[in-house]
Amino acid sequence: MASWNSIPLELTYEVLGWIAFASWSISFYPQVILNFRRKSVVGLNFDFVVLNLTKHSSYLIYNATLYFSSAVQKQYLEKYGYGEMIPVAANDVAFSAHAVLLTAITLFQIAIYERGPQKVSKITIAIVSAVWLGAGVCVFIALPNHSWLWLISVFNSIQVFMTLIKYIPQAIMNFTRKSTDGFSIGNILLDFTGGIANYLQMAVQSIDQNSWVNFYGNIGKTLLSLISIFFDLLFMCQHYLLYPKNRALIPLISSKDGKEPLIKPSSSDQPKPENVDHPQLENV
Repeated sequence: MASWNSIPLELTYEVLGWIAFASWSISFYPQVILNFRRKSVVGLNFDFVVLNLTKHSSYLIYNATLYFSSAVQKQYLEKYGYGEMIPVAANDVAFSAHAVLLTAITLFQIAIYERGPQKVSKITIAIVSAVWLGAGVCVFIALPNHSWLWLISVFNSIQVFMTLIKYIPQAIMNFTRKSTDGFSIGNILLDFTGGIANYLQMAVQSIDQNSWVNFYGNIGKTLLSLISIFFDLLFMCQHYLLYPKNRALIPLISSKDGKEPLIKPSSSDQPKPENVDHPQLENV
């Protein structure tokens, strides 16, 4: 396996990697905090969250397997050359694990907070079901020949596909409502920073190795950055240019209208009704 030729470039690579990790990891919190403060997920597209969970789960499988499995690393080097470096760093694994956890927390918020009339679309349910069914079939195909590198490349392709489509429901929802109220722009700004740092990290490694194999050897990571940057720019345009005056014009839909959380609080948590008996008013 190849080693670094330049210590400054190696240090730059590590710094950029952890900047990407920090930016992408922290990017999940503004939305979670916004949901918590509003006690509502109105304005957050549920399809986006469900697709995002599938995306990060498949990306975690790819990153963790390629980083920890010596058998998969051997197959990678046999395919791309023993002079190449493994294109997955520790920060990639850490980010993926953290992303799965925070996306799951966001889904839990969707279950317990006021959500209006919105629900996960049948199209998204069908896509997610088909993706995981296909992944399961690929596992059985890979078993006889131990084609582990091919198998994790399938999961890498899944995360690229999910990255490509996951932003579309939220972008359409913002356009339809003519507002980004309820969707955290802090998430987008941090995601944009992480995408830039991730792309620069790969460029630094390529410069040091005088090879661009890591760009197409880990095409998923390359496309992840480019697609994320494109949609982040779109969301920033919607928030700051197209609908800057409409951020708080979409009223929250009250649960009194029948749009209650999926998980209701217990009766002991409900406020007790005030005593409505006022005998002193009987003679009025």
